[in-house]
Amino acid sequence: MKRILVIHLNEANTDEPITFLGQEAEILRRGCGGDPGRAAELIAAYDGEVDAIGLEGLPADLQLAGAHRAHEAGARLSQLATRTPTVDGSGIRAGLERWGVILADRAQPGIFAEKRILMAPGLNHAGLTGSLERHGSALRYADPMIYFALPDFPGIGGKLTLEQAAAPTLDQLRDAPFRRITPQAGAPGQARASEPFEWADVIAGDIGAIRRYAPASLKHKTVVVESASEEDFEDLRRRGVSVAVTMMPSLDGAQTLGRWSAATIEALLVALRRNPDAPLNEDTYLDLMADIHWAPHIRYLQPDEAGINRFAFVIHPLEVGFIHKHKWFRWTKYLPDALVEEVAAYMPPMYLSRITGGKSATTGQKIEGYLISLGATPRQMMKRDEHFTYVRLNQSARIAERKGARIMGLGAFTSVVGDAGITVAHEADIAITSGNSLTVAMTLEAAKHAVQLMGATDLTKGKVMIVGATGSIASVCSRLLAQAIGNVVLVSIEPEKLLELKRTIQRETPGSQVTIATRAGDLISDCDLIVTATSAFGQRVIDITKCKPGAVVCDVARPSDINEAEAALRPDVLVIESGEVIIPGDVDFGYDIGLPAKTAYACLAETSLLAMEGRFEDYTLGRNIEMERVKEIYKLSQKHGYKLAGLRSFGRYITDEDIAAKRVLADALRADPAHFARVKEEAGIKLAAIPVMAKGVKASSGRPRQAAAGAAVVAGVGLLALSLIRRRR
Repeated sequence: MKRILVIHLNEANTDEPITFLGQEAEILRRGCGGDPGRAAELIAAYDGEVDAIGLEGLPADLQLAGAHRAHEAGARLSQLATRTPTVDGSGIRAGLERWGVILADRAQPGIFAEKRILMAPGLNHAGLTGSLERHGSALRYADPMIYFALPDFPGIGGKLTLEQAAAPTLDQLRDAPFRRITPQAGAPGQARASEPFEWADVIAGDIGAIRRYAPASLKHKTVVVESASEEDFEDLRRRGVSVAVTMMPSLDGAQTLGRWSAATIEALLVALRRNPDAPLNEDTYLDLMADIHWAPHIRYLQPDEAGINRFAFVIHPLEVGFIHKHKWFRWTKYLPDALVEEVAAYMPPMYLSRITGGKSATTGQKIEGYLISLGATPRQMMKRDEHFTYVRLNQSARIAERKGARIMGLGAFTSVVGDAGITVAHEADIAITSGNSLTVAMTLEAAKHAVQLMGATDLTKGKVMIVGATGSIASVCSRLLAQAIGNVVLVSIEPEKLLELKRTIQRETPGSQVTIATRAGDLISDCDLIVTATSAFGQRVIDITKCKPGAVVCDVARPSDINEAEAALRPDVLVIESGEVIIPGDVDFGYDIGLPAKTAYACLAETSLLAMEGRFEDYTLGRNIEMERVKEIYKLSQKHGYKLAGLRSFGRYITDEDIAAKRVLADALRADPAHFARVKEEAGIKLAAIPVMAKGVKASSGRPRQAAAGAAVVAGVGLLALSLIRRRR
């Protein structure tokens, strides 16, 4: 049996048998209290008596940002033994740390993505530093704070780069006591600043330094260390740490807590190497490490955070009034709306709130989401090229990754711009969905329910119109409605796409009646159901006064195609919003998204549903929504307990009394054609007095230009103010 001596900085002495790489060994741990003299005595006593000696926390070399210095006492200790190899972990630490980060990311995708990394310390953790920096969005070093109680690296001339400060730092540490080089848990002699720890999402380095110098509260942080004990993990749990990761292999062959230091692992590899004469260099260590089958130990320390699947969803103001209503920007109502809307479009994405409480009714899977908002209204997005929005969506994806989300949904106009999510998905490192598959499913479900409430008993004998039929949502709605109803009118300003869609429907649903037109016109007059899903601004999408008595209009567009004043002209017609969804669980959005409690837009619900199902993949992208995806997502919604919310019209729930009143009016109009003709005529006159609009935007030949210089100054001031408020938050 191989025997390994590990000399550590504390006092406890233990002997422990282990099995590693299929061989039995015994680890003798002996404490030296940080005293180089005692360490030297232990080395002399065991030289030739054990197969390898590991110096834990007694480094021979100090490395930081490419700079190296020999630690005087550590270098002497490493040379004392004449018969037994002596190592300090530096031979394998960097390699196992790099490998460990890869394996941890595979086990928990996105665990380090776009995170703020604090190295505590970065000293002798080059592998961990380099690997985490490639995943994270920013990296800082706590070394000056840990070793010198300074906010930045010591030196002359203000702030220094790490490369400039590394050498002076190491010069001051080369003869420092071992307990200063490798801090141990306990109360510090001098308190350290908490700000760097508060800034970080991931704190990486040595468990002793973190326990000694980190603040008492580390809520929602991830801690990554070389090794740790159950006592260490319990301390982190009490501080509120969410996730703890140990980089070194466990010695029992399982993915359990890595409680052995790099010095211990290296000493074991040296003792167990196949060729005792093999040099202790990088090639030998690589060959030895290749035999280790392990993964870093990842543990969720807070019970309420374990096993939660996370998603993010992007929203934006539907019109400038949404900006005025926000608590941070109420002051903008004193500025010209056109200016506020223009300036807000340039704001970077903002994290708004955390969505909590989602839980599957069948599997119990928990979900958590994050709302992220752009500043641009639909009008601002449409007046710019798609790259303008792509940039901000990519920034949003990085925010989502930093929060731990593995899928991001595109809300409202962000799913319409450009290629409807394909480019964003290609450039983002997390999954993307437009949410349009569930939007289609719930729209059809809501429309079916509404038509039945208005008295239709046999939908197969009805007639349906789809306005904006060639759009991504409306085209698949058209195909599915043709299968259910069979008589469809397709309206779009893209005639060539209309022809293609008609052929597709006739091929998929033989015997269906398909009428195509570039304007709804009088074709609307005999339709039982009208679905509008356009991106039109400043237009009258349909003339509601021409609808047949008791018709249902399902307005899928956001912002809406039809305004409340137009709908009021025909009180017998039921105008509903697209199907909203109740997410299962005690859901709290943490922000007013304009819907009742627990109720979400279908596109948001799809994103949360995919997270609940663990489907972290690009799902609904592009303008050609697959019908099979619509059917699949609908089945998943039923599986997990997602339900269609109550029907709403212009932000209000539709009651049984509302339906009854509309049906009475509709019946009266059907019974008296002459009266119906007068109602239509009178409504048409009133409609002519209502400004032509869609999405709340009036038709216009263009707004007067402001003086360029004045506008630039005011816009600059506005943007600065918006930025300062965001920075204060």
